[in-house]
Order: sequence, then structure tokens, then C-alpha cells
Amino acid sequence: MRIYPDTPNERGRTVARDALILLALFVLTWLALKVHDTVDKLAVLGTGVRDSGSAVQDGFGAAADAVSGVPVVGDDVGDALRDAGSGTGGKVADAGRAGEDRVHDLANLLGFMFFAIPASILLVTTLPARIRQVRELNAAQRFLGEPASEERRRLIAMRAAFSLPARDLIRHTKDPIGDLETGRYDALITAAYWAEGLAPPRP
Repeated sequence: MRIYPDTPNERGRTVARDALILLALFVLTWLALKVHDTVDKLAVLGTGVRDSGSAVQDGFGAAADAVSGVPVVGDDVGDALRDAGSGTGGKVADAGRAGEDRVHDLANLLGFMFFAIPASILLVTTLPARIRQVRELNAAQRFLGEPASEERRRLIAMRAAFSLPARDLIRHTKDPIGDLETGRYDALITAAYWAEGLAPPRP
């Protein structure tokens, strides 16, 4: 399968367009990662809340362990302290943990959107034309083929002389009709191939 044209100017333009598209996708990926990392750093707020809640809960737990050995009321007081720790510090820790998770989810979502939306727009506006170009190149190669016989050379030359604009023909021959009349087909065949972005066959 032919992916790029043979003619230098068209090949250069096509390669440059493809390179720009790849560069744009790379930049979009970099930006998306930057956005993700920047937003993800906000999770430190939830981490701080979680650590504070865990410290409070641990403090109540340590106090509960300390009083558990007291006769008669030690176990009841210890259980009450543990319940108080779970009701205060535990809830704060859970809230901090939930905040962390929400920030991580938001960072993932924003990073994905910063890449997916512009990348989709870029590919939708450029990819169909590129696919069409590849199909046309390969169709032209099959259509023109190799002019092995003199009759086929004459038919390709006739096609060039009668269908190509004068500005395309004049780049290859000053008298396309005269060339066709006298059987000088090389310039017309070259024009036919170059018009399709293909390198002409060797005479």
C-alpha cells in the first residue's frame, strides 16, 4: 500500500502535515498530564484532613487503652473513649479519604477531557482527508498501472492531454497536442503520473 505521494512537493507537504498532527497530539498529551498532576496535588488537602482524623482517633484509642485497666469502670470508659474516637476522628478521617478519592477522580476526568476533546476534533478534521488521499494514491496506481505496451502509453498520454489543466501540462511539455500527434508520449505520461502524485515509470 502506498501511503505517501512520490512527487517531492506533495510528499513534503504530506509528511509535514503528518508531523504537525503527531506533534499536536504529543503537546495535548503533555498538557493533559500537566492538568492531571496539578489537580491531583489538591488531594493533599484531603490527606491532611484524613491524617488529622486518624490522629484524633488514635489519641482516643490510646486513652481508651490507658483506662481499660482501671477496675470496675475501666472497660466501660475505654469503650466510650473508643466510640468517641470513632465518632469524631473516624468520621473526619473518612471525610478526608472521600475528599482524596474525589480529587483523584476529578484529576483523571480533567486530564482525559483535556486530551480527548481537542484530539478528537483534530483527528476528525484531518484524518478523513488523509485516508482519502491514501485511497486515491492507491487507486491511481492501479488505474494507471505500468504502460508496458505502446497502445497503453498512447491511452495514458491521451488522458493527460485531454483531461489535465494546461498549467499542469505546460510544466512537462510546451506542445502537448503536438506530442500526442507525433507519438512523443513520455512528457504526457510523466504529467499524468505527477498529477496523481506518482512517480512516472522509466521509459
